[in-house]
Amino acid sequence: MKLPADDRRSQIVEEATRLFSADGYEKATTKRLAAACGVTEPALYRYFPSKEDIYEAVLDSLRERLDCQELFEHLEKEDDIEAILFELANHIFIFTQKNQDIYRLLLFSALGGHTKAKQVYQAIRGRHVHFLHRQLNRLSLGGTIRQNNTEITARCFIGMIFDCALGATLWRGKQGKIYKPDDVVANNVPIFAGGLKTVPSSSQPVSQRQTSQ
Repeated sequence: MKLPADDRRSQIVEEATRLFSADGYEKATTKRLAAACGVTEPALYRYFPSKEDIYEAVLDSLRERLDCQELFEHLEKEDDIEAILFELANHIFIFTQKNQDIYRLLLFSALGGHTKAKQVYQAIRGRHVHFLHRQLNRLSLGGTIRQNNTEITARCFIGMIFDCALGATLWRGKQGKIYKPDDVVANNVPIFAGGLKTVPSSSQPVSQRQTSQ
């Protein structure tokens, strides 16, 4: 079936995402990709000059799928660290549940020592780490949270949430009791936020306000 050029490119990126996440960069050959798309390899190269160009397009599509710019712009005006952590965690859980293939891309690129591993990390986890790092610096300078190594704190929090999401997707059924994302957020965010606040808040935690609504 002949598709318009834009539709064919989208199909190639979609199939490439599936193959790269299932088998890793090295094993996902252009021959298999072409067959999955119902085209020849020469036809595939009319849309993308090389396998690396296809991989770059997959990363670009991941950045678009993350769709976190609106959230970031909203949280840049937020001064409550617990609210920031809660909304970031909730966003990550929702996204990862809908896009489980991102973990496979991240793991394959890292474990395989692929040169694109850093790009995959930046596209998937790095954006959230960098954003939270900036917000922690902002709140620390404003005196609403304790002085801390904001880069380490940002990495630890985002890493914790992504790893909890990993447990709810790839490791499902292998860890014993399964906790819902809402339970993880409601348990962990107040603990993390409480350690950062300069003065303990007497108000109801954000997580409890959200779940009680």
